[in-house]
Amino acid sequence: MTVTVPSYPATVATGIAPDRFKQAFRRYPAGVVVVTADAGHGPVGFTATSLASLSLDPPLVSFGIGTTTSSWPHIERADTAVVNFLGAEQRSLATTFATSGIDRFAAPTGWRRLPQGEPVLDGVAGWLRLEIEQTVPAGDHRIVIARVVDSWLDEGRSPLLFHNGTYHTLSNRR
Repeated sequence: MTVTVPSYPATVATGIAPDRFKQAFRRYPAGVVVVTADAGHGPVGFTATSLASLSLDPPLVSFGIGTTTSSWPHIERADTAVVNFLGAEQRSLATTFATSGIDRFAAPTGWRRLPQGEPVLDGVAGWLRLEIEQTVPAGDHRIVIARVVDSWLDEGRSPLLFHNGTYHTLSNRR
């Protein structure tokens, strides 16, 4: 039996066009969260789909944030943050925190402060309170690595997902 191995060009491209990169990741479904923080200049927050668990012991998570975003200077100075898990019915909240140039915490956004001072959104499906341990440069973003120090979950809620440029929910039909 003869196996034919495809030949590849001797030079390999160092990357793909930004539009193609976006297109590839639009096809990858992701959970939707809003990351909130307050580094002493008022609450900030942004919608993210980059949340990942990193370690069980110690409990670490990561998320990405663009260095050109209005939230980045605040996150860079923050010692703590909150990951707010959005429920299936919270598309408008995801859109609010993904919109530039507005006061994301103004009405109708409901929020409060945790006992330690971090802003947390009302009505979310759950949250993680984080202590930021490290930020890692990654192109035009930073990867924030944080230790989970507290959590709250509303059991039984369906998550909000992002896929192909729109928000979706899970169907519980079998």
